[in-house]
Amino acid sequence: MAPTKRTGVVLAGAALAALTACAPAGTTPETNAAGNAKPAANAAAEPTAEPTTQPVEVADVDVTAGLVGKRVPRMGQVVTDDKGWVLYRFDRDSAKPPTTTCAGECARVWPPALTNSKPSLKGVAADKVGTVLRPDGTRQITIGGWPVYRYIGDKKPGEWKGQGVGGTWFVVTPTGTKNLSCLPTGTPKPVAPPPADAEEEEQGPLSY
Repeated sequence: MAPTKRTGVVLAGAALAALTACAPAGTTPETNAAGNAKPAANAAAEPTAEPTTQPVEVADVDVTAGLVGKRVPRMGQVVTDDKGWVLYRFDRDSAKPPTTTCAGECARVWPPALTNSKPSLKGVAADKVGTVLRPDGTRQITIGGWPVYRYIGDKKPGEWKGQGVGGTWFVVTPTGTKNLSCLPTGTPKPVAPPPADAEEEEQGPLSY
């Protein structure tokens, strides 16, 4: 599916001062005041083999041509796509075996990083990169076995407003682990999904 138009984050904030030091240059991430628990980091996951089921051809999907692993100020190790958008992983997915659980409404907020070939790699080891077959027949990129996504709440490349959203979304590192830097003191809520087409509405929203 095509990546959804990126929109601004509309969140209530209670700890803006604490987050400002972690914000990418020129941004001020916002959070709500709900909760303070910080999920524990997961250990690095071993990549698994390509799915044996052949993916079907799905028209009009935007593919990720490359992955770039790098260190950025304040956040540390991140992975971006070839256009500079920071990528995330979802705690409700799985790395063993690679499994994606974000579809429907969730995928409109967190567009999966899709591929129809092997993306170019810079700063990400080839043995950490794989794919997982999504329900619609597209192939989603995995890093360390974890499916990776963009976030429509990021207004421009290099932002990471998805960090800690829902207590389940985190910036992914080049090995597939969570980057636990610059965590919000609360639990930010995701931005609202854009309108869905009729087919997606029939699937119903998923929790994310």
